[in-house]
Amino acid sequence: MNTQIHHRFWQLEQQLLRALTGKRDVVRALLNCLLAGGHLLIEDVPGVGKTTLAQALAASLHSDFGRIQFTADLLPADIVGVEIYDPAKQSFSFHPGPIFHHIVLADEINRATPKAQSALLEAMAEGQISIERETHALPQPFLVLATQNPQEHLGTFPLPESQLDRFFMRIAIGYPDRDAERRILLGEAGRAQLSSFEAITSWDEVEQARSEVMAVAVSDAVMDYLLDLLALTRNGEWLDQGASPRAGRDVLRAAQANAWLNAQAYVTAADIQQVWLPTLAHRVISQGDTAVALQRIVEQRPVPA
Repeated sequence: MNTQIHHRFWQLEQQLLRALTGKRDVVRALLNCLLAGGHLLIEDVPGVGKTTLAQALAASLHSDFGRIQFTADLLPADIVGVEIYDPAKQSFSFHPGPIFHHIVLADEINRATPKAQSALLEAMAEGQISIERETHALPQPFLVLATQNPQEHLGTFPLPESQLDRFFMRIAIGYPDRDAERRILLGEAGRAQLSSFEAITSWDEVEQARSEVMAVAVSDAVMDYLLDLLALTRNGEWLDQGASPRAGRDVLRAAQANAWLNAQAYVTAADIQQVWLPTLAHRVISQGDTAVALQRIVEQRPVPA
């Protein structure tokens, strides 16, 4: 493990906690997605810091940042861009949309229609967009941070399963505790801190860290533990729709990233359990409480010695 790069990520975590004080689990989930190359969906009520977190990450990486405000009248071209005819050249030229940034905030994504939401599918899965038979590569690395309000709010559209499956993790921020809210009100934490943020690490170091994450060892016992848990999601006893192989792969990647952040050389069952819910809860279907069903599945399988 490169101790210098690992220390950079520790510094990055501390700086992000200045913007989202008291929410270490949320910051850890964001770093997990960054290290695993996945996209993050944040579901919560307005005003708890979803946008601030995205802006804080962009400032900490000294990275370009694009924001798309999803509304009911948003069109796919408003996201990916459009071909415009140039009379002088007598040809069409491509004008890229706001998705052409390293970090993209898809704000209130479930306020747009499914047609507009679908414009993100190819971008999130393949890192490119296709317009008029032309393929345009997106900047790499490419990270989508999407926010959505709870679906019981007026004017929202549920995300289709294919869209949800593109998100590596789904988390909720929740309200701050009393001490954290005091600091936010006094300007000692939260959005007021963004102006003092400095670039902690670079995309080159992020790529190096990702290579190290992929190399974190996974023993046969831990791999069997994960495979047994995935099989339990598919036996029909706990869930109506179990975890896909892609979801299982993402649980493993998330566990490796979690182990790396903890300076471990190998993945443990505790790492699997730590990322189990945020990586899977939005990808499976149950008739009751999905989180409860997933937790019961974990309880069915003894932890390997």
